[in-house]
Amino acid sequence: MDSTPPRPLVLAHVMPWFESRSVSGKWGWHWTMGSRDPEQGQFASHYHPLIGPYDSGDARVVALQVELMRLSGIDGVLVDWYGDQDLHDYAVLHRNTEVLFRETKKAGLKFGLVYEDATVHELNKAGRFTRAEAVAKGANLFRRQAKWFKSPHYLKVNGKPVLLVFGPQFYSGPELDSMFDGRIYTLHIMRPGTHGAYDWPLPAFGASAERQRSASWIASNPQSIPVVYPRFHDFYAEAGVHASWGRIEDLDGKTFELTLARALNSQAPFIQIATWNDWGEGTMIEPSAEYGTRDLETIQRLTKSKFGKPDLARALARFLGR
Repeated sequence: MDSTPPRPLVLAHVMPWFESRSVSGKWGWHWTMGSRDPEQGQFASHYHPLIGPYDSGDARVVALQVELMRLSGIDGVLVDWYGDQDLHDYAVLHRNTEVLFRETKKAGLKFGLVYEDATVHELNKAGRFTRAEAVAKGANLFRRQAKWFKSPHYLKVNGKPVLLVFGPQFYSGPELDSMFDGRIYTLHIMRPGTHGAYDWPLPAFGASAERQRSASWIASNPQSIPVVYPRFHDFYAEAGVHASWGRIEDLDGKTFELTLARALNSQAPFIQIATWNDWGEGTMIEPSAEYGTRDLETIQRLTKSKFGKPDLARALARFLGR
């Protein structure tokens, strides 16, 4: 009998925020950063999607993304989620998240949320509710998503739904615990009242120091959620948005291979790839003109997937009509 323990689930962090003129009627900020024109072949990224700039609400695109994940050995998605309120682009991102979750269920993959509670500051500023009302409003927000949390496809630990919080940047740990009936993981360190932590790349450390830091983090947090990343090469300075956060080199794919192998060998219940498609920060593993399907092939190899590079090529060719 094989006594090898099961590997952690491999989950990809997905940004649902891309808008194209053909689908949404305009090019969204995440393709332009206010200074680039996709109509002229300009993207707010150092890299270029192999399928071209797309819309996160395009079901055909989302179906391809999920199929590529499945063929790669990725077990599910964690979506960068801003709630469901109609402020800024939050409602659009929520609708795009629903599209993605429908496709993941069809493919038999898992799904979960990474909640951006910094949005509550924006809702407060817009006069939607007061600080005193924020916890009750947050609890209502999660109750409205009950269909997600009850789904057999939703990510769970010990039968409880999991919620990652990017921060928190507004709520305290005990407040989150009172709002959400499940297991809460917070950024880098476990806060009082929560159940664990998840890691995220810190490019300001520099590539070598960051690899050492993330390795030490795994050793110190054996039951928490390690991060896997291919590189970090943001476009913020070039777009005039703000200074760059720093740089982590790709090293011809070795950065991704090293961080993935290390995370797969951890005791974590699941691991998070940062990211599937943050083109603006250059952390994407989604197929690109620069790297093709290289990073997906690395996942296939390290997870011992039954699929290979030809399967990825066929899925892309069908989408592109080749």
